[in-house]
Amino acid sequence: MSRLHLVFLCLFVQTWGFSQNELGKYLEFADQQYQKGDYVYALDYYQKAMELDSNSVSILWKYAETLKAYKDYPKASYYYEKVYNKEEAGIYPPSLLNWALMEKQQGHYDIAIELFKRAKKKYVKNKKDYLYLKAKRELESTLWAQTAIKDTLKLNDLTLPEGLNTVNSEFGHSLTDSLFYFSSLRADSIGLNQEIYDPSYTNQLYTLKWEDDQIAERLKAVSADKMNTGNGCFSLDKKRFYFSQCTTQEQGFQCQIAVVRIENGRWGTPSLLGDIINEPGANTSTPAIAEIDGEEWLIFSSNRKDGDGGMDLYFAVMKNSGNQFGKVKPFSSLNSIDNEITPWFDSKNNRLYFASQWWDGLGGYDIHYSTLENGKFSAPKNAGIPFNSPANDTYFFAAGDSSFVTSNRLGVLYAKNPTCCSDIFAYSKPIIVVPVTKKETLADLNKRLPVTLYFHNDIPDPRSRETTTKVNYMDSYTNYVAMIPEYKTEYAKGLKADKAVEAEEDIESFFLEYVDKGVSDLELFKTLLLEELNKGFKLRVSVRGFASPLAKTEYNVALTKRRIQSLINHLSVSNNGAFKPYLDGTAINGGKLEVVGMPFGEYTANQITSDNPNDLKNSVFSRAAAIERKIEIQSVNYLDADSLFFLVDLEPTSIILGKQLFSSTVESSLQVYNNGVQVLKLIKILAVDSSFIGTTPIVINPKEKVTVTLKNNQALPRGIFSTPLQLYFEGYEKPIQIMVLGEGI
Repeated sequence: MSRLHLVFLCLFVQTWGFSQNELGKYLEFADQQYQKGDYVYALDYYQKAMELDSNSVSILWKYAETLKAYKDYPKASYYYEKVYNKEEAGIYPPSLLNWALMEKQQGHYDIAIELFKRAKKKYVKNKKDYLYLKAKRELESTLWAQTAIKDTLKLNDLTLPEGLNTVNSEFGHSLTDSLFYFSSLRADSIGLNQEIYDPSYTNQLYTLKWEDDQIAERLKAVSADKMNTGNGCFSLDKKRFYFSQCTTQEQGFQCQIAVVRIENGRWGTPSLLGDIINEPGANTSTPAIAEIDGEEWLIFSSNRKDGDGGMDLYFAVMKNSGNQFGKVKPFSSLNSIDNEITPWFDSKNNRLYFASQWWDGLGGYDIHYSTLENGKFSAPKNAGIPFNSPANDTYFFAAGDSSFVTSNRLGVLYAKNPTCCSDIFAYSKPIIVVPVTKKETLADLNKRLPVTLYFHNDIPDPRSRETTTKVNYMDSYTNYVAMIPEYKTEYAKGLKADKAVEAEEDIESFFLEYVDKGVSDLELFKTLLLEELNKGFKLRVSVRGFASPLAKTEYNVALTKRRIQSLINHLSVSNNGAFKPYLDGTAINGGKLEVVGMPFGEYTANQITSDNPNDLKNSVFSRAAAIERKIEIQSVNYLDADSLFFLVDLEPTSIILGKQLFSSTVESSLQVYNNGVQVLKLIKILAVDSSFIGTTPIVINPKEKVTVTLKNNQALPRGIFSTPLQLYFEGYEKPIQIMVLGEGI
């Protein structure tokens, strides 16, 4: 080796050694800042480390984790994706799940759903593990979010006093005697042009007079050196003030609940509650006071040893003016393997509000509530928009007609990262001056559509040729989901190991993604539909029915008619029979509900789907076959006196031609009935593709029924076909549309 080569080699070794030494220092320092909670500083040094080694999956992972902690969702998603693409969850198993969660927290629900499905398959070998359970729950939750995002409570934004929110983080707790109690991560002398992540700053309780242009004052009575305080609430008699007291992250970050007594307006010295509440070794925080059945309860969040996982909700009955506590008990129906925090009890409506990362939500933490009925708390229900968003939403409470929530959603005050820090948001009930128009509410109804409901093969009433049924759709749904184990077994038959597991997951995802979602969509749709009917409106709901190609075509048409009828049967008994008078035309307020069915049978089914009765795996139990067996609520229209839907009835609602020689001329008939008191003139009947035409013009007198002859004016399409046929009436711009269904052979 030449002397020159030796010089270059020595220089390379020295440079490489220096770089490695520098890299180690950067990582060590970044790790220390991350542990302290100084994410801005940590990100800076992880970035320096990446500049020296851009291929290290370890550095990428740490950078992604810090971005997640900093709540920079877009960048965190980008780097989790980079990590996963390098190690496919082999080194860092949560990489795929965290990637999906970051997409959800941006409101990218379609992307998140696909990622949660991938995560569910990735973690399927450990079905009892948190990663699998979380991926499955988040898939359900995000499917729910896709529907719920269409719902917004009609509330007005409430202007908050100046000085409450800053570019730092604020958390709302209560509004008592015109004083707003909140906590904030700020320094007394900090300017408003920078975000604070210095761990020397602590979260402290503040008060602010509920007036404009006031300055927030630190609640010094509960302050302690090098301690965080927050979550303040008063006892029922306002003689005690409970709050959280937590050590800093440098000290290990542990929270306990403390109390300070108030006599004659003077605040005493704070003291920690005993071991009954503050279980040794546990984090105990976010106290709330409730009066239930004449007793004063302390409700709080803790990760006690007997919990379900993460932070859970607990309560204890207080006795002897808060000097004694009964046995601590969990809210078993509300707790999950994830976190439930920030409880607040609404005594006016008997509701317990809290934030959860587990139950159906729009993002990270969502506000939920549970209603106390007959001594039991109901299942959690999402509080909806605007209280919730794709970001983290916590600390709900109400005062008078105003409601408050803490969130790091887009719209907070910030200096660098738009979702880094939390602000307090407030809402009030709007004063309705002008009634909402029917046009606007009709748009609300139709934006929920289609609502799609699914069925097992040949259900309802198997082997029947009847066109009606007594089966209630919800009974059919309950029996259907009970068959999931059978579907998984049958569809996985003959497959080996991983392929069998994949097939089972595919079927399970179908039930989550389609069958369960359909029922969830239906419940939300019914609520809005009933609101309109209760206003006295007349409505027509159009429903299309479909089948898989397993049975004969004529049989499938009758089957889809039964499926549509099962929905009508369900509506008849829903909401304690509230829909029934609207369906049978006896509602006192004049409201009416017509459900018009359009049975398509197998005419729109994917003809590649197996129709072999000896191949049940593919013709019955496959995802491809199951997705064809459905009905769809397609549209809602008002039956105004001047509406064609009100004036005209058609029989049949779909023209079924069956099998026909494709070269033949086929005639069919359609009965048109004039419900109105004025003469109607049918001026044109024409298929969208001009393949069918009807005899026109035709004058239809009031209360008269006429028969219209239809025929094709060109060769029929080969194979299964469905063609829209439009009927135009003089004086009306939009036509009435029905379908012509058949099979050219």
